[in-house]
Amino acid sequence: QVRLQESGPGLVAPSQTLSLTCTSVSGGSITTNSYYWNWVRQPPGKGLEWIGSMSYSGSASYSPSLKSRTSISRDTSKNHITLQLNSVTPEDTGVYYCARNPGPNRGFDYWGQGTQVTVSS
Repeated sequence: QVRLQESGPGLVAPSQTLSLTCTSVSGGSITTNSYYWNWVRQPPGKGLEWIGSMSYSGSASYSPSLKSRTSISRDTSKNHITLQLNSVTPEDTGVYYCARNPGPNRGFDYWGQGTQVTVSS
């Protein structure tokens, strides 16, 4: 059983950088062959939006609409991936999830519980 845990500040000021960490706390190394580790968000009252992913081999991919402001990295010694979203605005408010899928273009099989992020002064 894979358990994913998101962590980070719940409140970020406009124009600042949002930084979140997803740790695979049990059952899944982020370097296990074939798996991808994703960031997905849900603004209030809206659907899920894919932000980007980190592959088992260390390659990052990003949503075209967020690519200019997004960076995803990993620390294999801590078994976690990190999301940084720059120049945030109130439109970046939402619940941010970490999710795993067993390959590109495949469905997510494990999700974290999500963490609320509010962008406000």
